[in-house]
Amino acid sequence: MPTPLSRMLRRSVRGLCLSGSLTASTLVAQATRPIRVCAGGDMMLGSNLPPRGGAPPEVAAPGEADLLRLVAPLTPLFDGADIAVLNVEGAIGAGPAPAKCSPTSTSCWAFRQPIAAARAYRAVAPGAVVVGGIANNHALDAGGEGFRQTAAHLRQAGVLVTGADSLPTMVPVAGGDSVAVLAFSTFAAGPNARDLAAVRRHVARAAARTPRVVVSVHHGAEGRGAQRTADRPETYLGENRGNPVAFARTAVEAGASLVIGHGPHVLRAAEWRGDALVLYSLGNLLTNGPFSVAEPNGRGAVACAEIAPTGHIVGGRIHSTRQVRPGALIADPEARAAWLIDSLGRLDFPSSGVRMDRDGVMTVPRSPRRTP
Repeated sequence: MPTPLSRMLRRSVRGLCLSGSLTASTLVAQATRPIRVCAGGDMMLGSNLPPRGGAPPEVAAPGEADLLRLVAPLTPLFDGADIAVLNVEGAIGAGPAPAKCSPTSTSCWAFRQPIAAARAYRAVAPGAVVVGGIANNHALDAGGEGFRQTAAHLRQAGVLVTGADSLPTMVPVAGGDSVAVLAFSTFAAGPNARDLAAVRRHVARAAARTPRVVVSVHHGAEGRGAQRTADRPETYLGENRGNPVAFARTAVEAGASLVIGHGPHVLRAAEWRGDALVLYSLGNLLTNGPFSVAEPNGRGAVACAEIAPTGHIVGGRIHSTRQVRPGALIADPEARAAWLIDSLGRLDFPSSGVRMDRDGVMTVPRSPRRTP
């Protein structure tokens, strides 16, 4: 059920969207209570670029009505959220763009979503403040100018942007308090997730402003063989994709309450690090393009966490999703994603892995204490 704060935010967001003036500074909540942050994994709503090199004309991409239909199944899963954090996997724009891939490449893909996709991201959670992360390996697919246009289109649609630089995106809540959201990646777009000293500085700077810090990160190896998580660097296609455990440890030590991982295109374990929650990968949420949704790639999740004013997590839940084909998402009645995250947590983090019931409700540690 919507909470008083989410109802207030819903009214604020609707009015601001109608006026076209949605900014973080105008969203001030009125009650001190845990803030509900919901997040998903990779989202790419269709591309108007050819996937390979060369300079052919733009190819067909979904219209706005089609895009809104694509995201409609997600809306109930974000109901009651105060803040929704989405990974925008690809540029947003139209017109000519520099070619990213060579015509002969077999491991390069270029994605640019149509301008209407920005409004579709906003529509995912109409009752929440939506924050779009643009720190990932496809944010620069239309070049540097395309990256700037992506941020501009999102902001114009009423989506706050994070990952364009190392500064936190501040979402005001609770009578003067705020939630800070940062995004990192192991790619050219966004602050470098491999530079742990810089990660510590950036997160600590945000934590000095508010005890509620949410960190989104795009890193890790990809595919069926990348479901396990260990404390070591990962590589994919010859690239250093970072050490997810070392990143999480650094972010939490610096003050993060919630770490949201994506990039492997498969689900991974979740872990408690004291009073902080780490989601190592939420898989593919909604990918309308040449992404494989064969098992296990079609499994995704919307993860929701309740963050107390002190910054610690006091509740959480996994809403399981499944893509039956690219771009066609359903809520999974078998709750397979929750089962997978629980099982992987038992394997990879026997003493700290997140446990949950058959409805995806997390068991929160009885006496939370932030540990290294």
